[in-house]
Amino acid sequence: MGPARRIYDALSQAGFSSRQADAARDYLKDQLALARDLAPELPGDMHDVADALADQADRVGLQYRDYLAERKAGAPRRYFTTRAHALNFIRGVAPTKLVDGAWLYGLLNRSGDARYTPLVKTYLEELGDGVPGKNHVVLYNALLDSNDCNTWQTLNDDHFVQGAIQLALASHAEEFLPEIIGFNLGYEQLPLHLLITSYELNELGIDPYYFTLHVTIDNGSTGHAHRAVQGMLAAAPKMGDRDAYYQRVVNGYMLNSLGASTESVIRNYNLDAEMLDVMVRKADVGKLVHSDYCRVGGRSVTDWLAEPDQIPGFLAAMEKHGWIKRNQDPQNSRFWKLLQGERAEMFGVFDGYERQVIHDWIAGDALTHPAPRVEGQPAPTFPPRQLSFRARQRLFNTLAVHDEEATGMASADGGKGYAGKPGADGASEELREFEDQLASASTPAEARAHLIAWMSPALHHTEPGLLATRLFSRQLDATLV
Repeated sequence: MGPARRIYDALSQAGFSSRQADAARDYLKDQLALARDLAPELPGDMHDVADALADQADRVGLQYRDYLAERKAGAPRRYFTTRAHALNFIRGVAPTKLVDGAWLYGLLNRSGDARYTPLVKTYLEELGDGVPGKNHVVLYNALLDSNDCNTWQTLNDDHFVQGAIQLALASHAEEFLPEIIGFNLGYEQLPLHLLITSYELNELGIDPYYFTLHVTIDNGSTGHAHRAVQGMLAAAPKMGDRDAYYQRVVNGYMLNSLGASTESVIRNYNLDAEMLDVMVRKADVGKLVHSDYCRVGGRSVTDWLAEPDQIPGFLAAMEKHGWIKRNQDPQNSRFWKLLQGERAEMFGVFDGYERQVIHDWIAGDALTHPAPRVEGQPAPTFPPRQLSFRARQRLFNTLAVHDEEATGMASADGGKGYAGKPGADGASEELREFEDQLASASTPAEARAHLIAWMSPALHHTEPGLLATRLFSRQLDATLV
């Protein structure tokens, strides 16, 4: 396990030790040393930052307009070659997205200081103000679950760097306040990749809401990007060393450049390598459960799976002997029928993401370079036309309305449930315990500390954490009236 993963695993749990916190501080100092060696991406004067970032936002808007024009003219997707590629991205950035907003957690203790109000409100909005359907971690967990790609824990250390940095900043806010402000300034800008990612995920039938939500709330006019600049200027010392403060802000900003990024995860995807990785992961179990009667190319499947370096030969043998028919509809391959469909004997062996990798690898050129339609000839049946996510949702909503009208079974709340919503039996035991502890607080300060504890990166997306966020948000709004 690498250093980033160790910090990530420790700090993403409630109640980490002082020793783990010290290790996180050391890790953060090491990352800041790396950040200082990078070419700064901010102007030399903090008062020029707002204009520089506004110019950057304008460039992003123009680049996105050009992208849309290219797509309208028939250009292929820029990021995702196949659906498996898109799911690999969702999986690959999960360690970062599952601690979204964490870097601002330590500022909750400064919520009474007007200088930090914009940043505190940003953190609360990352938490959805306690509304499950807006909480970013709840949303990303739902995205992973709905696409059955929860195997992100096996990613290499580089994928955990950004999450580890965010959690380390959260646990040492007093010591690294300018760096937090700088990191926030960099993270909350609207990048081109967010716009393109949202567009292409929707095309591939994958819910883009988590990403489109960031397009709207990170805007430079009234959103998080605007507040980030406000927060930087408000926190600057009035009489102290402003240059030293700003240099630390710049260092924090550059922390965003470390570790795996959206663009590197997308760029480094290789379908052949991912197919091998999927098969190697399953070989450890598969070599123990096949009988010697299962043979391919004169060798038992158990023999093929005994050593990882035999997997490429195993795939080649399955192709040679007709188990896999590359570059055509996977339904024509006997191996695929073992995984999917009626009487699929290996159903459940691979998760949704892994099946998508296998599907897209078998389909190959038939998926990425489909045969053109010839006038007067029957239309190709593969790949099938795919509805975008939003088109599919409109269809489902229409069908749901008709079904409710026919059966009279429309729910009292319009069917708008959410993750963690109490069922008919009422609140969970954990929620009742939270409420009891809050009620027993002897002072407002003690009650507030109880709320803040449940709003940590490890807990805010739980049922008590969501309630704590709602209560804290109401208190903050009341003081700002």
